[in-house]
Amino acid sequence: VQLQACGGGLVQAGGSLRLSCAASGRTFGTYSMGWFRQGPGKEREFVAAIKWSGGVTLYSDSVKGRFTISRDNAKNTVYLEMNSLKPEDTAVYYCAAREPFSWGPPQTTAFGSWGQGTLVTVSS
Repeated sequence: VQLQACGGGLVQAGGSLRLSCAASGRTFGTYSMGWFRQGPGKEREFVAAIKWSGGVTLYSDSVKGRFTISRDNAKNTVYLEMNSLKPEDTAVYYCAAREPFSWGPPQTTAFGSWGQGTLVTVSS
C-alpha cells in the first residue's frame, strides 16, 4: 500500500492540527494503521495506532488525552487530530501500515509500508 501524509505546519503551543494520510488501493480496510514521529536528533517513536476495523486504538503515554487517531475506510484515509500541542511535539510525523489483518505491539518493524512524513513545528 502507498501512503501520502499531509497536514503538517507551524502552530503555536496550545494549538491544534489535523494530519491526514491517504492510502492507495482497495484493501485499506484490512490494514491497521499507525502514526509515528521523529524529532530533531531523536529516534522514531510510536504515537498512535488504530485497528483495521477502527474499533481499537492505542496511544503513547506522551500524547494520550491530547491526540486522537481515526479512520474513514470509505475514503482510504487515517487521521491524527492533535490538540494542546507542545514544543516537544515538534517532529516529522509518519503514517504507516501493518500487514493485512495484523495487530499487536506497535514496534516500527511491525509496519511494512510508510508514508513520506509531514513536518509539525510547535513554537513556544
